[in-house]
Amino acid sequence: MWRDPGTPTDSFYEVRPECTDVPKTKFKIKAGKTLSVRKWKAAFTPEGHLDIGRTLGRIHRGGIHPSIRGEVWEFLLGCYDLESTYEEREEIRKRRRAQYAVLKEECHQLFPIVGSGRFITAPVITEDGDPIQDPIVLLEANPDKGLATVSQENATTCSSTMVKEVDKKIIQWKLTLHQIGLDVVRTDRTLVFYEKQENLSKLWDILAVYAWFDIDVGYCQGMSDLCSPMIILLEDEADAFWCFEHLMRRIRANFRCTESSVGVETQLNNLASVTQVIDPKLHQHLETLGGGDYLFAFRMLMVLFRREFSFGDSLYLWEMMWALEYDPDLFSEYEDPDSANEGSSKAKAKIRHCGKYERENMKAKDAEAPLPIAVFLVASVLKDRSSKLLTEARGLDDVVKILNDITGNLDARKACSGAMKLHRKYLKKAKKT
Repeated sequence: MWRDPGTPTDSFYEVRPECTDVPKTKFKIKAGKTLSVRKWKAAFTPEGHLDIGRTLGRIHRGGIHPSIRGEVWEFLLGCYDLESTYEEREEIRKRRRAQYAVLKEECHQLFPIVGSGRFITAPVITEDGDPIQDPIVLLEANPDKGLATVSQENATTCSSTMVKEVDKKIIQWKLTLHQIGLDVVRTDRTLVFYEKQENLSKLWDILAVYAWFDIDVGYCQGMSDLCSPMIILLEDEADAFWCFEHLMRRIRANFRCTESSVGVETQLNNLASVTQVIDPKLHQHLETLGGGDYLFAFRMLMVLFRREFSFGDSLYLWEMMWALEYDPDLFSEYEDPDSANEGSSKAKAKIRHCGKYERENMKAKDAEAPLPIAVFLVASVLKDRSSKLLTEARGLDDVVKILNDITGNLDARKACSGAMKLHRKYLKKAKKT
């Protein structure tokens, strides 16, 4: 049901009463600005084709009503083709749920705790593949309180076999499972949602299955922050998994690590280049302080500002970013490479269905490969605090402290507007040079 204009969304993501220092969300549901249930339904034809061009501007201006957020996110992240019908999407959904069930069962056979409603927070295998015989920590449901309780269980009951594991792929996967558990118990624990053990174990299961599904990336810290909103917004575990998987398609390069580099370094280098163009004085100051690698911005780029905003505002920020960056070719690129759009009429339709940020990138044909809007979001935060950084930062610790002070004080909509302004400025200056 549509709420009164200006209604805060805290009630949709209830915070535990004892957590009094959690930032309050600034995002409010506003009639005529926020994408409502009615406007969303009106964007579909009777067959189910979506005219997303009718919704992108509204999402950018006022976000999405929480009651339809999960469904809209599936389209923004390219889970479904705009041209698909209601029936076709139902078939895709059934197929994906079956695929997830197969993946989860595969993981369960390798490690029976997956899918059991429990999860682990202690290692079960060594890097050499030897099983760890010591008791491992299991978190399981307390039927009286509905909370996680700690128990200890010998590793022999938690592993399908006690022989030495020789498959490097399985060793690599099992080594990540306890780290996932440690992160799960820290993720969004201020929310009432995670007082339920079933929700904690669901988050652990999805991340464990993803680490097996995408073995090249596996699991890295930060992924739990990106996955958590999916299971809150989408009730079905498989739907949440595929929504998270589509988000990871966009940003998985940030999590790819080698012996000599971390994937997000590319984004940090891009941030340095952007700052050098739009605020050369600040860039020079940061370099003088030894921050030319911009590692102080690592967290903002890795988890897309989850720590700098309240839970509700971070969701609002994400959907604005995705609406601005939206490209209808996302789906065809991933699901049907042979169905490229051709012809001038289709090209015009594509432009109309693109987000504002993507349209600006399309106009700047001579520019280099487009950068994600997240880079310009961080650049706008630095730009807004440029004078403070220039006058008060005498070392990298000062830079980190000044940037930490923004937590809970940022406005998501203003941050996106600032990013768009810097993007236009950057394109103009880049073109001149």
